[in-house]
Amino acid sequence: MSRPAKRSLTLNGHRTSVSLEDEFWRAFRDIADRRQQPLNALAAEIDATRGIDTGLATAIRLFVLKDLLNRLSDPPR
Repeated sequence: MSRPAKRSLTLNGHRTSVSLEDEFWRAFRDIADRRQQPLNALAAEIDATRGIDTGLATAIRLFVLKDLLNRLSDPPR
């Protein structure tokens, strides 16, 4: 397991950073690639739906987990 590292993102024209472990960052990028969506657009989508008490890094981790659980429960045909 890796330690969290700061990663830069642009959300709605504003630069921000999140601290994510390499494993979560790679999974996040993989999801964006699979959706054929820019990483910043996916981050903005997650940002827009998170609660005010949830940090962006936590919201991304939960999004990655939910994506994995959905793929495990609905295997490809």
